[in-house]
Amino acid sequence: MQEYKLNDKVIMKKAHPCGANEWEIIRVGADIKIKCLNCGRSIMMPRVEFNKKLKKVI
Repeated sequence: MQEYKLNDKVIMKKAHPCGANEWEIIRVGADIKIKCLNCGRSIMMPRVEFNKKLKKVI
């Protein structure tokens, strides 16, 4: 199991509609909230779903 910290930069498998696929973790818990580094939009998803969609931690 991988550990994530606040302000970690991550790359997701699927790009955001704005074209970027780099995100910053802004909340960690049962859910993980990430913010797009290109447009600033933030989304929240369950940790299980996040683990499936994660490509790598930068």
